[in-house]
Amino acid sequence: MTRHTATAQQTFISKKAEIDRMLGRLTALSANNFNRNPEMVNWGDVGTLAHYEELLKRITDAAFKEGEFAEENVSPSRNSASANSAIWG
Repeated sequence: MTRHTATAQQTFISKKAEIDRMLGRLTALSANNFNRNPEMVNWGDVGTLAHYEELLKRITDAAFKEGEFAEENVSPSRNSASANSAIWG
């Protein structure tokens, strides 16, 4: 294993751990109704959640190749083996 690969793997694991931490915090916040009393929510709270949902949808669409990231929306040059090797070494 080269030093470059080891550094990439260590960084990948570190980034994954950070994402897992953030997901855990979001899950806990959601379980607590995003720190809002459900009987007292207002349209501002709805707007805040809609914003969070929009951001998370962008992430899940990218991760699962859905929405704007669906395969039919990817240009042939971006979907080529050479483009993948440039990204992943």
